[in-house]
Amino acid sequence: MIKITIFVVRKASLTFEEFDTYWREKHAPLIKSVKDFSRHVRKYVQSHRASSDVPFAQQGDYDGVAELWFDSVESLNTAFAEPKYMELIRPDELKFVDLDRCVSIVCEEFQVI
Repeated sequence: MIKITIFVVRKASLTFEEFDTYWREKHAPLIKSVKDFSRHVRKYVQSHRASSDVPFAQQGDYDGVAELWFDSVESLNTAFAEPKYMELIRPDELKFVDLDRCVSIVCEEFQVI
């Protein structure tokens, strides 16, 4: 199983609340509805930044984390190359995410606990 983890940064023109609401209420349902893309995804999780007084928590410039699981790197590449992803999902991402400031990493999970 392969996972892409994306550290998400909102567009500068949006407040955190606007970004958070859009990501949760508009983008998440869109991901589910685009079957040509979502059929490749085994799991999709949004982690929304919470206010925290935890001393070791360093959130930096990130507003949240998106995690998407795939069967393989090939299925990940196929999903993001789907015409419906490029037609519907990518333009939606550009409405609320500063893609140039986001960071992503593709990993294989190693469960410890």
